[in-house]
Amino acid sequence: MKLLEGKTAIITGASRGIGKGIAEVFAQHGANVAFTYASSAAASDQVEKDLQALGVKAKGYKSNAANYKQALDLVDYVLEEFGSIDILVNNAGITKDNLLMRMSEEDFDRVIEVNLKSVFNMTKAVQTTMLKQRKGSIINMSSVVGVKGNAGQTNYAASKAGIIGFSKSVALELGSRNVRSNVIAPGFIETEMTAKLDEKQVDTWRKAIPLRRGGTPEDVANACLFLASDLSSYITGQTLHVDGGMLT
Repeated sequence: MKLLEGKTAIITGASRGIGKGIAEVFAQHGANVAFTYASSAAASDQVEKDLQALGVKAKGYKSNAANYKQALDLVDYVLEEFGSIDILVNNAGITKDNLLMRMSEEDFDRVIEVNLKSVFNMTKAVQTTMLKQRKGSIINMSSVVGVKGNAGQTNYAASKAGIIGFSKSVALELGSRNVRSNVIAPGFIETEMTAKLDEKQVDTWRKAIPLRRGGTPEDVANACLFLASDLSSYITGQTLHVDGGMLT
């Protein structure tokens, strides 16, 4: 059974990692996928081909979700190309870690802009379409760090905590029109980026997780699939922790 048959999703930051995993699972379940990437056109082209091979319509757009005009333009392009927008996954994000005493103003502002302002930009851009359709699912990617904080990540934690408050407010504003807004808060997810870290350190982290392993992009994607589909039609304003029990 394909849970997203005939639906169109926009996923930001989907040329690799968690975003790519979400795009693949959505396509497997019949969704047409429009996705954004920041710089790697080659990686985007490959993702586009892989998704199209699953029998759906897919297109990558070079677009900066942190730029308000680019976000508005992207939604116009997608509507022109795909005809509707049923699902928005705000996944694009960066880190610029440092202790507060050493963190520059630029590094604080940049992380807030890319991680939090982008969610405002994209949600505002799709809002009119979803309200007119009287349906839609908005899924915003937070983090375990946004819930419990982390030393050396004040900027990242602030951005990811802000996403939770923003999403709850959107749920209250748009619920009467059947537009839902939920949050995924991943824990330690193993991607190409974490593969570059020290293996001993990674193993220490794994042992501290109740399920004794890091998560996979597919673990996060399956949670997104649930929130994007009609299986979660009575769920809004919630934060789903995909963290192997880290916050238990």
